[in-house]
Amino acid sequence: MRAVWAGTAVLAALAAPKPALAHPHIFIDAALEVVFAADGRAEGVRVRWSYDEFFSLTLVAERGLDPDFDGVLTPEELVQINGFDMGWQPEFQGDTYALLDTAPLALSRPMDWTVAYEGGKLISTHYRRFEAPVDLGAGPLLVQSYDPGFYTAYTVADAKVVGRDDCTVDVYEPDREAADQILQEALAEFAGDEAAEADFPAVGAAYAEEARVSCGG
Repeated sequence: MRAVWAGTAVLAALAAPKPALAHPHIFIDAALEVVFAADGRAEGVRVRWSYDEFFSLTLVAERGLDPDFDGVLTPEELVQINGFDMGWQPEFQGDTYALLDTAPLALSRPMDWTVAYEGGKLISTHYRRFEAPVDLGAGPLLVQSYDPGFYTAYTVADAKVVGRDDCTVDVYEPDREAADQILQEALAEFAGDEAAEADFPAVGAAYAEEARVSCGG
């Protein structure tokens, strides 16, 4: 489970018709913004999540918001729902992972979060600091979006840097055919056991989308 907010809204999503053991259930367009300090080192990542319309509508209705169904939340309603996806369980890593070349980098818990409701979609942002500022002279900075349990599917829809003008950002998609093969082989071990839904194989990394930041080259 990705965070403590995933309650009856997720149960409603699971009730929708779908093939047995079909994953994922939630779809998010992610935008990644790597923030650089004045000394040229990367200090953190601002993450923007745009949730799919079905999940957004389910969660808004569950909270008793937008009772007139006009697709607009009042300022008071936005205050009520702000942080709906920030109640992370201790083991939840935030579905955002950073590496300097191949070395994993620690990220803080989320801070400075916001929420909006636009075009039928909930859109949240949060900021995560690196444990220590990152000098990209040691290699490219990789920022990946994925849910290890593949309950949520992420698409990196946008990626950029703030604070430096000598950096390039490229977004890489996974080899989906290879990822699907990994998924099928993992599911085959369950032999159709529906209990796999509660203990789905950790294949999400195979579907990771990645923003690669290089500077000064």
